[in-house]
Amino acid sequence: MMLDFTANGNDSSKKLRVEDRMESPPSRVLHIRKLPSEVSETEVIALGLPFGKVTNILMLKGKNQAFLELGTEEAAVTMVNYYTAVMPQVRNVPVFIQFSNHKELKTDSTLNQRAQAVLQAVSAVQDGGSPNSDNSTLDSVLAHAPSPVLRIIIDNMFYPVTLDVLQQIFSKFGTVMKIITFTKNNQFQALLQFSEPVNAQQARLSLDGQNIYNSCCTLRIDFSKLVNLNVKYNNDKSRDYTRPELPAGDGQPALDPAMAAAYNKDSSLLGAINPMSAAAAAAAAAGRMVLSGHSGCSGVLLVSNLNEEVRVYGDAQRVKILYNKKDSALIQMSDGNQAQLAMSHLNGQKMHGKIIRVTLSKHQAVQLPREGLDDQGLTKDFTNSPLHRFKKPGSKNFQNIFPPSATLHLSNVPEDVTEEDLRLLFSNAGGIVKAFKFFQGHKMALLQMSTVEEAIQALMDLHNYDMGSNHHLKVSFSKSTI
Repeated sequence: MMLDFTANGNDSSKKLRVEDRMESPPSRVLHIRKLPSEVSETEVIALGLPFGKVTNILMLKGKNQAFLELGTEEAAVTMVNYYTAVMPQVRNVPVFIQFSNHKELKTDSTLNQRAQAVLQAVSAVQDGGSPNSDNSTLDSVLAHAPSPVLRIIIDNMFYPVTLDVLQQIFSKFGTVMKIITFTKNNQFQALLQFSEPVNAQQARLSLDGQNIYNSCCTLRIDFSKLVNLNVKYNNDKSRDYTRPELPAGDGQPALDPAMAAAYNKDSSLLGAINPMSAAAAAAAAAGRMVLSGHSGCSGVLLVSNLNEEVRVYGDAQRVKILYNKKDSALIQMSDGNQAQLAMSHLNGQKMHGKIIRVTLSKHQAVQLPREGLDDQGLTKDFTNSPLHRFKKPGSKNFQNIFPPSATLHLSNVPEDVTEEDLRLLFSNAGGIVKAFKFFQGHKMALLQMSTVEEAIQALMDLHNYDMGSNHHLKVSFSKSTI
C-alpha cells in the first residue's frame, strides 16, 4: 500500500484518526505523534538513524506528527521494540511511535522539499558523501551552516566525557581546531570549532541525538552564535590544536600524558566503531555497546524485588539481601558497565505484579560475612557460578543484549525436543505462548509470550533448564518478532 500525501489535508486527517484507533501490523513506515511544535526534521530523523537507513520522512507540523520510513521492516521493528522499553523523547518531551498501516511512504516533493533536503543530506553523510557531491540539494543544506562552532550538551552523563573523546568523535567529520569544555546548569557542555562550517553541519546532522556510550551520554548539538573560539590554555578543559605552545594556565593542570594515553586507548573503541555506522549506532541504542574497563560508576546495584534475571545483562558476582528489607538486595556485577546496563534495561520493569526499582549503590563492593559469622544465608558469592554469560572477553553474548521483550531467544535445544514440548514447558512457567519458530536446523528457536512480564518470568524460571543429555537451555531476550 502506498501512502500518497497531496495538498488535500482532509485525506491525511482521516488516515491519522484511523491509525490512532488501531494497532497496525509491522511496517517499515512509522507514525510518530505528540511531537513538540518547534521540532525540526533533523530531530525526527535522528530517532530512526540508530536503527538503520531512513529512506523517507513526512512532517505534519500542524498536527505535531510525522511519518518516518526506514529502509527495512526489520529496522522498523527493532526501533519500535526499543522505544517500547525506553520512552523516546524529543526536546525532553515524550513522543509516541507506532507502526503505520501503510507499507510505503510516497510524498509530494514540492510540499515536502525541506524535509527531503535534510534527509538527503543525512543520507549522503551516512554513505560517506561530501559537500563536493553533485547533489545540489545536499549542497544547499550544507551551505546554510551558520557557524563552524557547535554547542554540545551531554545528557544522561553516567560516564565521564573528556575533551579527547569529543575530539576523536567529531574529527571524523573534518578538522577540529578548538574545544572548550565547561559545566553550566549542572550539565557538561562544550564548544567545538571546525575549520569549516560545512563540517560542523555534517557532524550536527549525523551525531545529534546519538549516544557516546551504552544507553547514556547523549549528544545534543546545535550551532553556537560564536564564529571563533578564543582559547587561552591547553589543558584538560580547553584545547587549541592549532597552537600547541599555549600554557596550561595557573591552577589549570595540563592533561597528564599518561591520563591522555589511557583515555585515547579507552576511547579507541569509538574510533574502531565509526559513529556513522548504522550497526554501531543501533548497538548503542539497543544497549549492546559495552566498553570494557571504562567504569564511570560503581559495579554494585540496589534492587527492590530482586530476581536473577539481572544476569541477562552481566555476571552477578555477589548478592546480599538486606536484613531489614527482605525485598531489596545489593548485587555486585563484574564491572560498572554491566551494572549500568542492567539498571538501564531493568529499572521500571514489572515482575510478580510489582514494578522493580534498580539504582546504582554507593557501595563499591558487596562484602562477604566474616568467617564464622552467621548472616542467615543473606549473602551469596556467585563468582565461580557456571551460569555467567560474559566471562570470555569479546564474547558474542555481548552482541545479543536487548531490552526485555515478549519474544525470547532459545538456544542449545536438543534435537529430539519438539515445538509442543517447548510450548508446554513455557506455558507451565505461567503465561500464554503466542507464537513459536525453530531456526538454525532445530538448534535455536524464537518463542513469543503474551506480555513482557510473562517473558521475564519464563526467562528467570527456565534459563539453564536441564533438558536432559547434558543440554541446558539458554534463554535471552530477542529483538525480533515472530
